[in-house]
Amino acid sequence: MCMVFGRSSDIVIVQHPVSVYVPRSYKVTLSVRAEGTGILNYQWFKSSKEEVFGGTRADLIVTAQRSQLYICRVNDQFCNCVFSKWVTVKVLDIAKPGLPVAWRGEPHIAVHPAPQTVRQGERLTLSCIAFGIPTPHYQWYRNGHPLLGKTTDTLQIENAESDHRGTYLCYVSNVQEERWTEAADVEIVPTNQLTATDKVALLIGNLNYSHHPDLMAPTMDVHELANLLQQLGFRVVSLLDLTREEMLAAIDKFLLLLDRGVYALFYYAGHGYERLGRNYLVAIDAPRSYRSENCVCVQRIMRKMQERRTALNVVLLDTCRTWYNLDCIASEIRPLVPMGNTVYGYATCENAEAYEVQDGGKSTGIFTKYLNKYILQPEKVTHILELVSENLGRDPFVTGKQAVEIRHTIKEPRSLTDPIRTTGHTGELHLRDACWRQANELPHQKLLIFTCGVEVEVSFSALFSNVMVAFGRVKTTGPRAQDCTITLRSTPAMEDIFSSPGRSSEMDSLLLNNLVAENPDCSLRLCGLQKLQGSLVIKVDLHYTHMDRKLWLQESKQLDIGKPLVASCDLHRGQQAMVAQRRDGAPAQSMGHSRISHSKQRPRQTLGQPGRPFTKSAECAAKVPTARSNEPGENDETEPQDFTH
Repeated sequence: MCMVFGRSSDIVIVQHPVSVYVPRSYKVTLSVRAEGTGILNYQWFKSSKEEVFGGTRADLIVTAQRSQLYICRVNDQFCNCVFSKWVTVKVLDIAKPGLPVAWRGEPHIAVHPAPQTVRQGERLTLSCIAFGIPTPHYQWYRNGHPLLGKTTDTLQIENAESDHRGTYLCYVSNVQEERWTEAADVEIVPTNQLTATDKVALLIGNLNYSHHPDLMAPTMDVHELANLLQQLGFRVVSLLDLTREEMLAAIDKFLLLLDRGVYALFYYAGHGYERLGRNYLVAIDAPRSYRSENCVCVQRIMRKMQERRTALNVVLLDTCRTWYNLDCIASEIRPLVPMGNTVYGYATCENAEAYEVQDGGKSTGIFTKYLNKYILQPEKVTHILELVSENLGRDPFVTGKQAVEIRHTIKEPRSLTDPIRTTGHTGELHLRDACWRQANELPHQKLLIFTCGVEVEVSFSALFSNVMVAFGRVKTTGPRAQDCTITLRSTPAMEDIFSSPGRSSEMDSLLLNNLVAENPDCSLRLCGLQKLQGSLVIKVDLHYTHMDRKLWLQESKQLDIGKPLVASCDLHRGQQAMVAQRRDGAPAQSMGHSRISHSKQRPRQTLGQPGRPFTKSAECAAKVPTARSNEPGENDETEPQDFTH
């Protein structure tokens, strides 16, 4: 037993342990180095001043389970002792920490700050979480300038003002390396600023008809509008060439996402017509002499959207509204409930056609041409449509032939540029939301290694939510292969209807843009993914010359990519239910249900010279009186009566 204590300065700690920030269950080594006379002894303690069992060495190995403080005591046989600094082993329980396999403790950002929209006067909170050994240091920046005193992993500003809007970054560093987080845009909106809880859009373009004249414009119109809406924060599903059952199934999925506070937008480009104050969208499988039950009624969509109590509903129709009996008499159409939240933008007025034109080498609906020009402006949505109407009215191609019609019941100055303000959606809504997210998720890029040593990379790009392109590229030829070529095919075979003779060339333009970006050795366009009922398998055939054997050989590999894009939504299940209803004699639930007598086919018109507009008129409609109405009518379940003169 020591009788006299020496001076603690006789022992000098030359290296203190350092604090660390690691994922749960990560093994950490805490180290202390000391110099003194004779043999030095070590004892580690936890924050509770409890000795660490077995912690009697200079290095302490800890399997981090929870955040904990540690300190080490160093003593010698002369009863001198000294304590290290307290250090923290901070633990984050995260499902996928994403640490590199050979991680050495350099800062690894696990959670980046997220974009925020905050009302003026509320609290702004941005978080950054970074693993590191030692624990990283933080410095927050706004618009490229460091924020004084903001040096923790959480940036908090009470009573946010307009000066606090901007782009935020966090600089993260330790003695090993430095990192920057992703940028987070912060918007500070006035207390009276209108916001959306979410923005959802469904875009449908029908152009390749089985029994009616094909159109050109919907391909580029839907593609460009989808890109613009995504810039505005909309979660967009864009679909081409749908049958009636596919249209109804897609609309049902769309309606499930609508809830209080949501901005909802429905857009259609294709053939259409109007009867008794109701507008009908013509599916690609509508027969030559079709009835309303072969089409989709717009007023039913409108009513269902309003029933979801959304903050804003926008319905945009780039289609004809032609009547085929001009000696019409008025009929009563029960208007939609005046919810004060709905805007209707019709490409043309009642009993008129909508046109598509060649503009700069591409086909476009003239209504959508001007819509895309102004849609990004931070203006009230009705004002955007007024700009579209004014510009279309001055276009010499359609002067006296087409005029935009705008109807609305909105009470507030809502804009498509209004910010999204995050709210706590219910778990049920998140489950319904999964389909919409998956409808835009592409398969991951894959690297296939063939027996001969050739490596082929297969990647994917989405042109629409139901049209995907697979790219194949030879990455490595291997030691004994030369003159390598590859081809792609799919099982089941997804028909590329856009490559058929006489079809729209607009899809080829989109594909060409992707080819330039991807620079592949081959590509495969996969259309109509909504029809897919099982997994999609991509077969890669490799042809090459074996350098030693001088033979032309072939190898094949298969890649199962599951149900990509909109195939994951299983729209075909809704179709099967409708078919079963019809087989059992039960009436199918449809967007429109009314009888229309047949009329003779009406060919699509052209206006003189090449490049002049084509019409999007329906080929046949009722030879019955048609009703006028100042408000969009509700398509109720009762069938309208035919009137005779």
